[in-house]
Formats: sequence, structure tokens, C-alpha cells
Amino acid sequence: MKRLLRCGAAAIVCWMSSADTAAAIELEKLLMPGPVIEGHARTESECGACHSRLGDRTQKSLCLECHEEVAADLADSRGFHGRAPGLADTPCRTCHTEHRGREADVADFDPASFDHDLTDLPLRGAHGRTACAACHEPENKPRDAPADCWACHEDDDTHRGSLGEACGDCHSEVSWDETRFDHSETEFPLEGEHVRADCVLCHTGGQFESTASDCNSCHRVDDIHRGRFGADCGDCHTPQDWLEVRFDHERETEFALEDAHAPLECERCHPDGLDVTLATECVACHEADDVHRGRNGTDCEQCHRETRWADESFDHGQMTDFPLLGAHSDVKCERCHTGPRIEQEPTRPCAACHESDDVHAGQLGEDCGACHDESAWTGKIFFEHDVTAFPLLGLHAVVSCEQCHATARFSDTPSSCWDCHADTDTHLRRLGTECAECHNPNGWDRWRFDHAERTEYPLTEAHAELECEACHRLPVDGPVSATSECASCHARDDRHAGAFGRDCERCHSATFWDAIDLRELH
Repeated sequence: MKRLLRCGAAAIVCWMSSADTAAAIELEKLLMPGPVIEGHARTESECGACHSRLGDRTQKSLCLECHEEVAADLADSRGFHGRAPGLADTPCRTCHTEHRGREADVADFDPASFDHDLTDLPLRGAHGRTACAACHEPENKPRDAPADCWACHEDDDTHRGSLGEACGDCHSEVSWDETRFDHSETEFPLEGEHVRADCVLCHTGGQFESTASDCNSCHRVDDIHRGRFGADCGDCHTPQDWLEVRFDHERETEFALEDAHAPLECERCHPDGLDVTLATECVACHEADDVHRGRNGTDCEQCHRETRWADESFDHGQMTDFPLLGAHSDVKCERCHTGPRIEQEPTRPCAACHESDDVHAGQLGEDCGACHDESAWTGKIFFEHDVTAFPLLGLHAVVSCEQCHATARFSDTPSSCWDCHADTDTHLRRLGTECAECHNPNGWDRWRFDHAERTEYPLTEAHAELECEACHRLPVDGPVSATSECASCHARDDRHAGAFGRDCERCHSATFWDAIDLRELH
């Protein structure tokens, strides 16, 4: 039986090897293992268009007759087919399997294992992290994806085509925004701060060609001089630091800029431009700053220096008979010199200047120095309170004057404790107004009242723990007086309703009110 099958197959092959006939074509269809892909469908009825009876090498040539672009890649060693090792001698059917249906993928392509280095565009830098679909569209063959920058990055071109399509001249795959353009090859090498400047600061609108190279073209908007000093910025400024000028003022003008003059902006003295010649006297610039309003003349250098305008060097002690000591040393000249200096000689008594500051309203006379000194008008006084009728003892010595002297009329101040301490009386006047009976100046909470000695009524047993107000309930003016009989305090505690009289101690004692002793009654 097997011999019969082999003979039959041989007969079929011999028949197919003869001249093409309609019968041979029909027989080929019967032997076809399955439909071809959509792209090969037009040759499906012509097996000889793809299959050769002479072996794999001849069959591969049939593939390349249709796939001319692959043939060109193989011939020029480009693209995947031209670069992958061994593909020139490998039959196409080794990788591409047909007759698996119209929608079959004859390439069996695995993106995860595909080596992109075998293509015309090895993936480097940011390209290595890019998804396949970003460059390969589903409706196109993978080999149709372009390998030039412009094809993908045309929409990203901030230069709008002005620099051509060779993006790789400046950009790299590592970072699109990091360029490697050598500006020194142009007619404008980048120096100093220009090296760190973004391209778009000078090349606006993506226009890189025909960019002006003079300073004023870019820095006109930064010109704080507003054109008053012309357009040749390089006379004073350098690319290293725009704010650091190199104009030699002393050499060019014979007026050296020293100390406080050195950091000044040019416009402070040259508001009308550099071509206007300025006077070199202080008053030419500082007349508007003259807080003396001309009263001290125009020779500013007598007192002021270039180090700092506010630092005067006038020696008041040497040049006048009134040295400025203490707080006087910080007083502005005009506080005492209210008129022109050459026409006024201020008087020297304190009251001449401080009459308006006299909170005592003249009550203590004009000899301010008796209490005040120059170190501080309001802070330090050296009045001797012990020579008054009220020496300051204990804590009174550290109390500020205003605590007792509500006004500056010191002679009207009362001297009794109650006058100052009435608002702090926690006893609410129930212990009278003679505070000194208990308290002393060393501490308000340090009281020393001896009840047994001062009242002939010693506080014993339960009475010893009582607050003063338990017995002294009503406000009193002056000294305190109270009866010592039990009923004066305990009448409201008398549960006998007066039936046993007012002599409570016949039964009760100071030890414990509820404990009674009836032995004396029996």
C-alpha cells in the first residue's frame, strides 16, 4: 500500500513538472495548506509566483522580485534585513510563514526581544525609553518608520525650520533640550554670563540666523539709563557681569568715587546723561538732602564725610563750650539749633530745650539736673526719696515712680497705705484700712499680726485655722474692733434657737463645736 502511495505521489509530481495546464493549477489549489495573507491574495491562485521547484535559493529570489525594498536593503547592507547577520543566505520562509490565513502575522515579530541596533536607528538616550507606537504606526510596516530626526520632531521645532532639518547638529538623543552647538564657531563667541543664557533670550521666535550682535539689540529693555548714555554698552559693561561697570571715574572725570559714592548708580548724579558736566561741590548733589535747610551753610565737608552722609564728624565739645554727652550725642542738630547756625547761639540751661517736656508743669522748678542727667531724660533719675516724708523702704524702693505718682505733680501724692493699695485689698475692708497693722513694705504677703497680743483673744484649737474674714465680716474704716463672745459669731449655728442662752462655752469648746461636755450641768 505504501508503495502504491509513493508511486501515486511521484506521478502527481511528474505531472506538475510538465507544462502548466489548467488541471495542474487546480491540483495545486487542492494541495495548498491554507489561505495566504491579504497582501499575497492576488497571487494565491499562482503557486509558482512564490514557490519554485528548484529549491530555497530560487524561491528566495521570487520573494525579492516582489519585495524590492528588502532586496535593496540586502544589497546595500542597510535596514534590518541588510544589517542582521546571516540573513543574506537565509531563506525567507525561515522567519516568514505563510498559508495561515488572511489576518495572520507572517513575521512573528516580538517587540520585547527585537534588537533595534540591527536597524538604521539604534535606540539611544531618550529613544530607548520611547514606546514603539510613538514612531511605528499600526497601518504601516515597521521598516517604513523614518530614521531622521525631522520626521518625528518637526512639531517640536521651536526654530520653525529656520535651521534646517539636521537636528543632530545641535541636539542629541540623551536630552532634546541639551544642545551641543559650538557658538564660538559663529561671529559671536559666548563669554561670561552669555554662556549661561538660554538661546531664546537672544534668538526670539526661534529665529537663529541674522541675529544682531550689538549689546543694545538685546539689552535695550534692561537699559536703566533709558538711552541717556547711548547704545555702546561695552564702554562700561562686560559680558562677565552686567552690573559691574569698568568705567574709571577718577581717570576720566578727575572726581574719584570713594566710599559711599562708589556703589551709587550713575543716574543718581547724572540724571540728564553723561554729556552734561556736573559741579563737584557737595551741595550740587546734596542740596535736596540738606536737613539743615541751609542753616549750616554749604560747606558740607565740615561735618560730613563720603563714608556715610549721616555720620557727622563735627566735634561739638571742641568747637563749642557744650560737649554733647549721653543722650545729647544722638540728638539731631536741628533739635537745638532751630535757626541758622551763624545767627544763633543756643542757651544752655536744661529748661531752654526741655520746657515743653516738663511733665511736672514747672512745679519742681527749672533745675532739671537735680533729678535728671544726660544719659536718659525719662529712664534714669537720681532723686533722693529718703529726704521726703515718705522714705522708700522694702519693695517700695524698686517700684516705678508712676505706680504711686499718677501725675507728675509729686508733692500732691498721699502717703497712707490705703491710698495706693485699696484696689488690691483682698479683705474687702473687713479688716479695716490700717494695712500696716499686719503688712510691711518687705512683702505684701508677709503679714505679722499676733492675735493674742493685739486683741486679748488668742486663737486656739479650731479658731487657729480660720480665715480672718470668718469673724470679721463687715467692712470697717480705720482700726478693726470685734466682740469676743461666742454668740456674736455662732448665733446662726445655734440649733437650740436661744433656749440655752448665749453662754455657749458651758457645753461647747473651741476644739470641736459638735463635741459637748454636760458634766457641769449635772
